Amino acid sequence: MYLKLILLLPLVHSFHVPFPLLRPSTTSLSSYKLVLLRHGESTWNNENKFTGWHDCPLSSKGVLEAQQGGTLIEEAGYKFDKCYTSKLQRAIKTLYLGLEFSNQLSTPVVHDYRLNERHYGGLQGLDKQQTVDKYGKDQVMIWRRSYDIPPPECDKDSPEWPGNDEKYKDVDPSMLPFSESLKSTKERFMPLWNDVIVPEIKDGKNLLIAAHGNTLRALVMHLDNIPEDTITGLNIPTGVPLVYELDENMKPIEMEGRIEPLSGRYLGDLEEIKGRIGAVAAQTK
Repeated sequence: MYLKLILLLPLVHSFHVPFPLLRPSTTSLSSYKLVLLRHGESTWNNENKFTGWHDCPLSSKGVLEAQQGGTLIEEAGYKFDKCYTSKLQRAIKTLYLGLEFSNQLSTPVVHDYRLNERHYGGLQGLDKQQTVDKYGKDQVMIWRRSYDIPPPECDKDSPEWPGNDEKYKDVDPSMLPFSESLKSTKERFMPLWNDVIVPEIKDGKNLLIAAHGNTLRALVMHLDNIPEDTITGLNIPTGVPLVYELDENMKPIEMEGRIEPLSGRYLGDLEEIKGRIGAVAAQTK
């Protein structure tokens, strides 16, 4: 009887190991994870100016938002193999603060202009409320929130045209915008997603994308198949990590605690996040 007990012990132990994997889960164990992070508040956000490709820094509030985003990532336990961000310092600084506060500063980073914010053309640098007062709310909302109508273009000799910025010297000038709608911003970004980022996700890499309101809107529009008349009213809060779980076809898996129409889930307190979303929406009264 004693010998039988000794022989059975390894069998009991071997069947004990998988039990934790059987805990209920709202998502597939084989899903791919992707974390999106909109940059923290910039100085021009704080001054209520149309920013676009203008390379302004984070405000002090934006620095804090980025640090908090990194802390949320650390607390949730997300680790990254690679990160993508734009050529604009407010997104770059947000990414590095996020990595610093999640103890992942050695993670490789790719900077790509295709992740830049939507170019606001001749509106860049203008006060949003003053622009409303001058042109009327309806016209400004068409420029800001229509899907396929861009603002007036900037001039080729303007400092706001990217062709006059050293950062884009290696980009074909014909690819650099004078003004963009959300539609043209999406058209700029999607080749990077389809040709570069998706293959890396399918290869098993955990990625963090730190970018801007409109490039991230373009991405979630694609992921969640959000219609044009809905995406124009969607606001993504600054500095709040947005986690997506994707199946083998790169389709999003609905996560518990999500805010419709998104399938992904923001990290942090939902009521605070909703308040941040409302603050973004209120930038143009």
